[in-house]
Amino acid sequence: MDAYDTGAEARRGADEPRAPEPAPPLPPPAPPAPADPRTGVAALSLRYQIGAALALAIVAVTVCVHLGMTFLHVAPANAVTKQHGRAIEDWVYPEFEQNWKLFAPNPLQQNIAVQVRAQVLTADGTVRTTGWYDLSAEDGRAIDGNLLPSHTQQNELRRAWDFFTATHGTDNRPVGLRGALSETYLRRIVVMRLDRDDAAGSGGSVERVQVRSVSTNVRPPDWSQEQVSDKPAYRELPWWAVSPADRVGGAR
Repeated sequence: MDAYDTGAEARRGADEPRAPEPAPPLPPPAPPAPADPRTGVAALSLRYQIGAALALAIVAVTVCVHLGMTFLHVAPANAVTKQHGRAIEDWVYPEFEQNWKLFAPNPLQQNIAVQVRAQVLTADGTVRTTGWYDLSAEDGRAIDGNLLPSHTQQNELRRAWDFFTATHGTDNRPVGLRGALSETYLRRIVVMRLDRDDAAGSGGSVERVQVRSVSTNVRPPDWSQEQVSDKPAYRELPWWAVSPADRVGGAR
């Protein structure tokens, strides 16, 4: 082979296509992102999820029934209340009693104070009668200036008196089956309040109590022509004997 042949072979080698270089390897796939942790009810097992759903359903049904019973209690008389009035009263009284009527509000136009006095058996065996304790005034002083007065301070005595008057006639005799219950309720409240005020004194005990109300008309506004009496009206109840169950910490 001469020099010419060698050069021709070199040119043919340069003109021939070269083999492609291998591609670089692909990077490994990224690991999957972790799933968000379940929270709330979804984090519970199926058994507990079913229990939670049943509890929520019971609460929802109870709330709906309570709202319905309260609505029927304050609504004007209708066919439903006439047919199911006893069931409505059993649900509402005494914890959820309402002092208003739907579509016919009846705001109070009197200031009513509940007072009590007691016959006390003293330590030396004599009996004395205390003066009148104005329990409503005591509640008023406890509420005055109190940003968060308790439900007891605001409503216990007032609702007990309303309960009594609603179940008794003007002769103070009970009307219906709830009359005796209202007497017991009111008597135990006033005995508890007398004990709080230490009405019996050292070594004494409250044997009988008498409750009365003092009602005073609210004065009309200056622009009104209405004329009302400013004299208080009294309603005195008979003396009640205090039983051991009425006393604070007494037998039930």
